[in-house]
Amino acid sequence: MKNPEIELVKKWLDNPGSVSTEERERAADAATGAANAAFAGDVDGAARAYVVVCAVAAAVNGDVDAAKYWVKEYEELTK
Repeated sequence: MKNPEIELVKKWLDNPGSVSTEERERAADAATGAANAAFAGDVDGAARAYVVVCAVAAAVNGDVDAAKYWVKEYEELTK
């Protein structure tokens, strides 16, 4: 199952103009909500959620290098 927030970050990395600031901010809100739920009891889910939050935060801040790093970390966690 693909993570919609990670997919949005990948889309932004491929073409920054294709994802608005508002879309990235909404993704950050969604990722944060998912992380809060995951931290309630699922250690593996919490780790994945944390990485998603970091990737989206990097995208919101326009940090391409950090976004690439966190997307790679997510992909490693979900192999």
